[in-house]
Amino acid sequence: MAFFHFRNVRVAGISAGVPANIINNLTAEERISPNYENKDFVATTGVIERRFDAALTTSDLCFKAAKQLISDLGWQLGEIDAIIMVSQSLDFILPATACILQDRLGLSKECYAEDIQLGCSGWTYGVSTVAGLIQNGDIKKALLCCGDARPQYVMSNTGDPLFGHAGTVTAIEYDEGNDGLKCHFGTDGSGYNAIIKPYGGTRNLMSTEQFNIEEIDGKYYNGFQTRMNGMDVFSFGISTAPKSVKKLAEKYSFDFNDYDYFIFHQANLKMNEKIISKLKIDQAKAPMCMSHFGNTSSASIPLTIVSQLKGIADVKETSFICCGFGVGLSWGTIAFKAKDLVISNLIEVNSDEHLL
Repeated sequence: MAFFHFRNVRVAGISAGVPANIINNLTAEERISPNYENKDFVATTGVIERRFDAALTTSDLCFKAAKQLISDLGWQLGEIDAIIMVSQSLDFILPATACILQDRLGLSKECYAEDIQLGCSGWTYGVSTVAGLIQNGDIKKALLCCGDARPQYVMSNTGDPLFGHAGTVTAIEYDEGNDGLKCHFGTDGSGYNAIIKPYGGTRNLMSTEQFNIEEIDGKYYNGFQTRMNGMDVFSFGISTAPKSVKKLAEKYSFDFNDYDYFIFHQANLKMNEKIISKLKIDQAKAPMCMSHFGNTSSASIPLTIVSQLKGIADVKETSFICCGFGVGLSWGTIAFKAKDLVISNLIEVNSDEHLL
């Protein structure tokens, strides 16, 4: 069983960057689908508006978030020992985007840099990866960058109405004696095609077929665009997330109801409401941000903390259970307590603030 307890580790700070440009799904000129009205889509998904900017990449958003968080923490660039980037929309197939950010941020050339390709569960996997590097004290401070800013290619000028663009940074540091992070992870690769981008890798090589337009449930896709089996993903999410929370609590003998906040991946409104209902937790303890930002993939957990809990979780010790689930299929749940947590102000990034 994939359970981990990383001691001597603390989450020190969280920041988030989003495009300044806002797309409102209720007033958008483009109809979301020929099968239903925009208002019906909003009622089901909960996504009223989202941030989108085709000129900005995930690394642009993470760069701005990292600069702000480093300043807010008072960290020196030379003392940051590692930077890890979790995304499905990296700058290039190669080199690693984490390497580019190491240089752009001015981090030491002795810095450890790595990319991880994961989506909705990515923040939990990224946190555990960083914690594993830090727990013995050889590395003292690290940055975890998580997010997605999916390129839309030719099908739409405003992107998929469910997804928003965001880049987040979580600062993690060595803290001797801290009880740290308790984690549970799982994977079901048999569902790999439930959320998939068919082209762009090495399984399906470059060909004219990748530009063919396919209609799926009233939406039109080419081979570079992510498509999702909504019902399969819904069933997976409402089944897996509650079980993961309960397994973690059972493994480490705690009552999950004693925790202050439950931060779930912001998949869609109906799915998250069902998960909350299954766990029988108070809605007030499970804040959501999808109504204003959409589904932001691996950024959604830290973005929820920044947008919904600044002024709350950063003024007193706060306990969190965070659960991500999605593409892979994969899932992860992390329980931790944060004291003296720094939460930066939400950063809005303009189109001309790209790096390259």
